[in-house]
Amino acid sequence: MIYEMRVYHCVPGRLPALLKRFETITLAIWQRHGIRQAGFWTVLVGESNQDLVYLLAWESMAERERVWTGFMNDPEWIAKRAETERDGQIVASITNSFLQPTSFSAVR
Repeated sequence: MIYEMRVYHCVPGRLPALLKRFETITLAIWQRHGIRQAGFWTVLVGESNQDLVYLLAWESMAERERVWTGFMNDPEWIAKRAETERDGQIVASITNSFLQPTSFSAVR
């Protein structure tokens, strides 16, 4: 199993809109595509309290490429994302990393 850590750096003041979009739209579409989330976090103390951090679990990079591409090209996702951004951009930038558990990790 590999994990993808994604950090969404929101436009100031737009984190509530991003959280609402995940809760009410994105997660249902992910479920349809088979995207497995391993957790979501907001920043309590750190560099920015306008960030959303989450982990996705993948069997392989090939699975990630196939499934993520399907999600990003999903007509419902494209329409809903545009609808949620009609009042302005939500995410200023995204960073991601692919993580591999160590032999002694509690998470495999």
